[in-house]
Amino acid sequence: MDRQQGLNKVEPLDIDTLFGKIKDKKAIVVGDVMIDSYMFGKVNRISPEAPVPVVSVSERKYRLGGAANVALNMAAFGAKVFLCAVIGNDSMGHAFRELLHEHNLPDNGIISSENRKTTTKTRVISGGQHLIRIDDEDASQISDELKEILMFRISQIIENEHIDVLIFEDYDKGLLSPDIIHRITMLCRQNKIKVTVDPKKRNFDAYKYVTLFKPNLKEFCEGCKIDRSTNVETLKPYAKDFMIRNNIDMLMVTLSENGIFICNRKESVHIPAQIRDIVDVSGAGDTVISVASLLLTATDDIHEIARIANFAGGIVCEKVGVVPVDVEVLKQKIS
Repeated sequence: MDRQQGLNKVEPLDIDTLFGKIKDKKAIVVGDVMIDSYMFGKVNRISPEAPVPVVSVSERKYRLGGAANVALNMAAFGAKVFLCAVIGNDSMGHAFRELLHEHNLPDNGIISSENRKTTTKTRVISGGQHLIRIDDEDASQISDELKEILMFRISQIIENEHIDVLIFEDYDKGLLSPDIIHRITMLCRQNKIKVTVDPKKRNFDAYKYVTLFKPNLKEFCEGCKIDRSTNVETLKPYAKDFMIRNNIDMLMVTLSENGIFICNRKESVHIPAQIRDIVDVSGAGDTVISVASLLLTATDDIHEIARIANFAGGIVCEKVGVVPVDVEVLKQKIS
């Protein structure tokens, strides 16, 4: 059965009741973390040294990025979130831990390594426009020793906490590999923990037996080796085949300005995008997987999961930089 967006066809769940159910859920986010660094300033002249603008910096900000932004989004709903990742034992790594403490996020899943650097993305912004982004990172695979420490930390958290969902947030920065993905997934299956995935190309085919798989359209087409011009109707058979092949319960494909497509083994739904004043799309995917993952712990209604996640992703696009969703604003939008 296929359903197009049209709220007259679907009785929406009571939002306060639904959000109340996810408020005290517990989650683990495993993935590549980073610091999103921002330099804000004005451009008044062109450099005499090269044909580039000179930015007079007036403000600097550090924000939690990557998998850490997913954790922030989930914490905004009242969930208790454990972030499991590797950072460098460097100045930015120390800054990262300080940001976790500022946001009351535990750091018992964070591993500091002398042999890696903390991924930092620096964006230079003037007049609301991005002028340049500078990535300072080490995207090589983590060592076998770090993998074992990571598995131990995750196992400890699962043993000590009643975890409802685990999210793989893959940014291709070297934390996740097919072997570690398989081990974590099997551990979750043994403990009846839902598993959701925000994938990247390198490990696209490594995620099997998961609850929800959420690529964007470009990632799905590249991963399945199909034409990028695929529309919602032609996407359906590929989606079904992909889920069956990889033993995936639910597939959600974000379609940018065309909204969200979601399906399980029984039905599919297309939710068109909401009209928004788009300022910055950074972090929208983080918000969508965060909201969808939490909702999965409380409902199996794929229409509501996609509808609410779609609203949430749109809201963060109205802000400059990577920011978590404002839950009260989200409630107002979907009520």
